Amino acid sequence: MGLALLSVALLALLALLAWPAQAVAAQDPDVLCGACRALMDEVEYDVTKAQQKKTKVGSFRINPDGTQEQRKMPLAHSEAFLADLLDGVCERMNDYKLEEDPVTKKKAFKRFAPRKGDKIYKEFKKFYFYSDAYRPLKFACEAIIEEHEDEISSLIAQEAHHLADKLCSEKADLCETSANQTEL
Repeated sequence: MGLALLSVALLALLALLAWPAQAVAAQDPDVLCGACRALMDEVEYDVTKAQQKKTKVGSFRINPDGTQEQRKMPLAHSEAFLADLLDGVCERMNDYKLEEDPVTKKKAFKRFAPRKGDKIYKEFKKFYFYSDAYRPLKFACEAIIEEHEDEISSLIAQEAHHLADKLCSEKADLCETSANQTEL
């Protein structure tokens, strides 16, 4: 019993030591804005890719004549697709790196990795990139999804364009609205 209590206390202490660094990073406006823009860039890419695909939806209820009511809808609008997308999208934050504009000194996260399906993707995946540098971005991404999941789903259902501007600047107010907003 004493050993189990000691191990639980040690795990709690380690969690407390790790949490403040991530929490502070998540409060950095550059990280929050960058995470929001990267998140919505990834979401918009996946939704656009899935827009042409259809899925059957309906209930398992059987009508008196023995048929089931089913209809086809765009895959991008299905709840299952959105749930799967939002569950795994933050794992792709390690495909982004922090860059500083030499003129304005403004920091922004830019995608450096090719996407699956790009010609260079197979060659690129032979190399393994991992850095703790993307952890604050991933943590901020997860926090944004947790806090704004309904708004993200609503924007996708409305088939809104420029999802990053709509969520990050207008709805969540994580980024400054700028006329010359840079693309990811």
